[in-house]
Amino acid sequence: MWQRTDLGHGIGLRLAHFEHILQQGVSGVDWFEIISENFFEPGGRPWAVLDRVRAAVPVVMHGVSMGIGSPEPVPDAYLDSLVGLIGRVEPAWVSDHLCWGGVGGRYSHDLLPLPHTKEAVDHVVRQIDRVQERIGRAILIENVSSYVSFADSEMPEWEFLVDIARRAGCGVLLDVNNIHVSARNHGFSAEQYLDAIPADCIGQVHLAGHTDRGSYLFDSHLGPVPDSVWSLYARLVARVGRVPSLVEWDEATPDYEVVVAESHKAAALERDLAPAA
Repeated sequence: MWQRTDLGHGIGLRLAHFEHILQQGVSGVDWFEIISENFFEPGGRPWAVLDRVRAAVPVVMHGVSMGIGSPEPVPDAYLDSLVGLIGRVEPAWVSDHLCWGGVGGRYSHDLLPLPHTKEAVDHVVRQIDRVQERIGRAILIENVSSYVSFADSEMPEWEFLVDIARRAGCGVLLDVNNIHVSARNHGFSAEQYLDAIPADCIGQVHLAGHTDRGSYLFDSHLGPVPDSVWSLYARLVARVGRVPSLVEWDEATPDYEVVVAESHKAAALERDLAPAA
């Protein structure tokens, strides 16, 4: 069964900051999140950076290609690589996306939304059970942004997410930016979604920027966290208290200190708004 670990506030480990970390070390952040698949093969400069980071602060692993909702089981080769990486990194936790990504051996290399049906819940729970048994620990599942919806969905996304987490005994990586993006794209209330996720389900928060393309919002991870997302984050921590947060800035990534400053904003909001323990 999953339990929250309070790590504080972190940023993603990105190529743009490798040189800074190698030359100046790690400062200003409580932890880093790595993209799991980027480290399946050991060695080289990425591992030199990761070793430097791991010696200084905790690390968590975040996957982008598990495809937990895909029709076929997560490939054994993928799980073997994941287990090997877990053994080397000893992460505080492991996460991936609540989505599907391929069928019949063909992969879209995208995070595709699932229909919110009871059948899909049953399928995803079976998949998560298998993954958790194989890696020997509970995982976190992240809500994805979406641009289309399924006509045969039987429940809102927040009910779908919580039902899976409860039944599989996993936690939720709550991406606040994705909630805002999907709410705008589909016309539901971001606040209703946010308020529906029980505090004891939430293991981590993602904060990021997005791009307004007129008729829809795109989850671009470009630019600083916008006010709309900060507002939702403030609402969340005022309700649930302290929860580890991470800033994602993956496009046109600025200097290390700029991204760290965004993480400090999250920490300041939490100090001001989170209810006393």
